[in-house]
Amino acid sequence: MATYKPRNILITGAAGFIASHVANRLIRNYPNYKIVALDKLDYCSNLKNLNPSKSSPNFKFVEGDIGSADLVNYLLFTESIDTIMHFAAQTHVDNSFGNSFEFTKNNIYGTHVLLEACKVTGQIRRFIHVSTDEVYGETDEDAVVGNHEASQLLPSNPYSATKAGAEMLVMAYGRSYGLPVITTRGNNVYGPNQFPEKLIPKFILLAMRGMVLPIHGDGSNVRSYLYCEDVAEAFEVILHRGEVGHVYNIGTKKERRVIDVAKDICKLFLMDPEKSIEFVENRPFNDQRYFLDDQKLKNLGWSERVIWEEGLKKTIDWYTKHPNWWGDVSGALLPHPRMLMIPGGRHFDFEELNRMSHVNDPKLPNGKSKL
Repeated sequence: MATYKPRNILITGAAGFIASHVANRLIRNYPNYKIVALDKLDYCSNLKNLNPSKSSPNFKFVEGDIGSADLVNYLLFTESIDTIMHFAAQTHVDNSFGNSFEFTKNNIYGTHVLLEACKVTGQIRRFIHVSTDEVYGETDEDAVVGNHEASQLLPSNPYSATKAGAEMLVMAYGRSYGLPVITTRGNNVYGPNQFPEKLIPKFILLAMRGMVLPIHGDGSNVRSYLYCEDVAEAFEVILHRGEVGHVYNIGTKKERRVIDVAKDICKLFLMDPEKSIEFVENRPFNDQRYFLDDQKLKNLGWSERVIWEEGLKKTIDWYTKHPNWWGDVSGALLPHPRMLMIPGGRHFDFEELNRMSHVNDPKLPNGKSKL
């Protein structure tokens, strides 16, 4: 099997959760690779996630938006980029129900800008597009074989629909222009540095504060969870051994109901699940199960290493030691957060927006009038 060797890698969304673990791993393991980290530092990004790499000579951080064609083209030319690992995206399903246009803008338009820049420069040897298991839609509850890479895409929420749309653009540019694309679709990821709108860090921070853990619906929804370092290793393998034009699932066969995740966290915090878990209104549509066939990636030599109990303890330990990593996250800890992204880095939920709509001054924080 031929091994691909990049020289100059652009990682988009690099200050986010998964991408920062990938960037730190590549910078640590491959000092001969130059890593250019691009991130607009949205609400769920944090420059501190890249602290392990900030003093490395092969690391460069650029604050900017993938939606800026001028910036993207400039970086590809001036940094002699030959490889793109495209993580940048809006990813929280709850947000997509309330702010779906932002998902179209970031996930579809942003990806299109990157692809067009790759076509124009003609110097990209690998474009790794990071997608999600949610593009497959809901897996049958009694299915014993997971979705494989050729399964039909049936997204069921605005987030997964925009990710599927981005995938179609990636595939089209691969076919029409010969762009050397690879797509990944992954299960849920957890671990240190994750913004607490997601289930596991949210439950951990709530437990740290002695607050109840809110579960959408009845908690029977099934998800599969991979520890962040295992996922970073998967991307390392795909970067070097993945075949152009192929899709790779990054998954695990070990499934857990949401209620069981909550109970496991309660157990580690010595909390009584009967008193510490409450059931709240479900999402408009909440897929019951995602289940992936990950054999294709295993054939490249990757395998899951960190078992659930070990990964959860590591994650809890990190949040316990870094309780203020994200600053004020009270809005994200609501049962149904709806974070609105506002220029200037501020974010708030719809409850706050509703309060603002009743004040006398009809101005939003950025000075623009409300619609």
